[in-house]
Amino acid sequence: MSEDPLKALSEMASEAHKQIQASHEHINPVLEVRRGMRDSGIPADVMTIDCLRTRRRITLILHDQQPGVLLYQFITMEEEVGNDFQNMAFSDMDSQKLFQWIEEYFG
Repeated sequence: MSEDPLKALSEMASEAHKQIQASHEHINPVLEVRRGMRDSGIPADVMTIDCLRTRRRITLILHDQQPGVLLYQFITMEEEVGNDFQNMAFSDMDSQKLFQWIEEYFG
C-alpha cells in the first residue's frame, strides 16, 4: 500500500467499489476526490462516496494537522458537511471496511 494516505485511501475505495459492483449492482457508488478544502486554504483532502439512488453520502477527510487519523461522516447528498465527524486511526481502514460501510449505508 502507498505511503501517501490519499493514494492509499483511493486504492481502498477503488477496491471496495469493484466489490460492491460485483455483488450489489443496484448501489453503484460514485467516488470523487474533492480539492475544495485545499484550494480554499484548509490543509485537508476530501473523498466523497455517493449513492445516487438513495441520495446518501459518505464523506472521508484526511487532515494534514491530524496525521494518521481518518475523519468520516454519513450524511445525505443534500446536507452540507457538518462538524460532527467521527474519527478512526487511518491504519484501521481497509477496503473491506469501506465495502461494509457502502453496503450498509447505501444498501
